[in-house]
Amino acid sequence: MTQPKLKVKKGDTVIVISGKNRDQKGKVLAVYPRESRVVIEGVNMIKKHTKPSFQSPEGGIVEREAPLHVSNVALVDPKTGGPTRVGYKILEDGTKVRIAKKSGEVLD
Repeated sequence: MTQPKLKVKKGDTVIVISGKNRDQKGKVLAVYPRESRVVIEGVNMIKKHTKPSFQSPEGGIVEREAPLHVSNVALVDPKTGGPTRVGYKILEDGTKVRIAKKSGEVLD
């Protein structure tokens, strides 16, 4: 099975376009291409019950981000601040860059 090519990278600013976390913005913390999922800072928070261990001797309830499907997020356009699709462009020096489809701005 081949891995799908995701247009979202770690460190990108994205906006959630559907689901219970709609219209929330955040930075991408992790990308899982095999599952087509991304983890976004401060979005889709869950409570995880942990047993006491060496790292956390008291255990308890830990709040952390859960992965979202990549189809539910869109990159934020640097010019308008809204969601945009991603395109690719080859510059004069031969480098390939990602561009925002709405404004034409370079994303990298």
